Amino acid sequence: MLETSARLLRLLSLLQAHREWSGAELADRLDVTPRTVRRDIDRLRELGYPVHSAPGTAGGYRLGAGAELPPLLLDDDEAVAVAVGLRTAAAGGVDGIEESSVRALAKLEQVLPHRLRRRVGALTAFTVPILDAGGPRVDPHTLTELAHACRDSRQLRFEYTTHDGTASRRTVEPLRLVCARRHWYLVAWDVDRDDWRTYRADRITPTPPHGPRFEPRTPPAEDLAAYVARGISTRAYAMRATVLLHASLEQAAARLSPAVGVLEAVDEQHCLLRTGAHSLDLMVLHIVLTGFDFEVREPPELLGKIREVRDRLDRALVPPPAASPPPGGADRTPGTRSGSSAGS
Repeated sequence: MLETSARLLRLLSLLQAHREWSGAELADRLDVTPRTVRRDIDRLRELGYPVHSAPGTAGGYRLGAGAELPPLLLDDDEAVAVAVGLRTAAAGGVDGIEESSVRALAKLEQVLPHRLRRRVGALTAFTVPILDAGGPRVDPHTLTELAHACRDSRQLRFEYTTHDGTASRRTVEPLRLVCARRHWYLVAWDVDRDDWRTYRADRITPTPPHGPRFEPRTPPAEDLAAYVARGISTRAYAMRATVLLHASLEQAAARLSPAVGVLEAVDEQHCLLRTGAHSLDLMVLHIVLTGFDFEVREPPELLGKIREVRDRLDRALVPPPAASPPPGGADRTPGTRSGSSAGS
């Protein structure tokens, strides 16, 4: 009986961790026969868990949404990760989710074993997050709606506001949500523009009903985080530049955030930085503040702007001319008049 109960908990954990399992996969994971898997699935259904199944070779088992939230089964590392994530969310970042995060964290910490409470407490007590309270905040309902559309491969309709305030309606095939610094981005195929696009989640207003399901396309890049970083640091700007940094890829990556630009190794002492800015003046400032020596590869106009800034700085470093002595001589003493003697 104890072995069966342990196996049921393991089966429930597998169903919660994966969207869909075949009977053969579950049997292999649990080291039992497919017939035993079917019996255990029936037991979970008797306990109130909505386990859906599809017949045939392409069928499988999937844990559906029930009338009540079933208990989650987390291993030690997962429990610590969830607790730390809730603490961070409670401090802000997603609009309106702080209070819910606090309530969920209180429930989780109530059932955490003592050893895990100590790990979570130590990690959070000696970590100081830097959160930008003035940054854009995303409606959690919008964020979850975008995530569901990505998960279900369902077309998404929304109104989008660009950085200059222009509004437009978009129909997209959503792929993934990417979080970069304090922004959330949606990577999606724009149906009307027939191309991949990256959208700021805080500028999206969903307009259901949404479209039908679609067959997911090949992603625009294997590394979607790097793809979004290129978009927000380079493609989004009118001025773009490539410079050779006199630093290894590891040194540059440790100092520069992905929003600064895209790094590419050249050799053990050098790497390329591809970056963008709204103007050449900002580009110069942008590159100089990396803190590394550099060589401009492109565009050539950037060299002229660097010379202009260099000359301006040189003029600022020239000391001002010495002050001229006041009229009548520098040795005049206060209270005396020119041409008069002290005893007159």
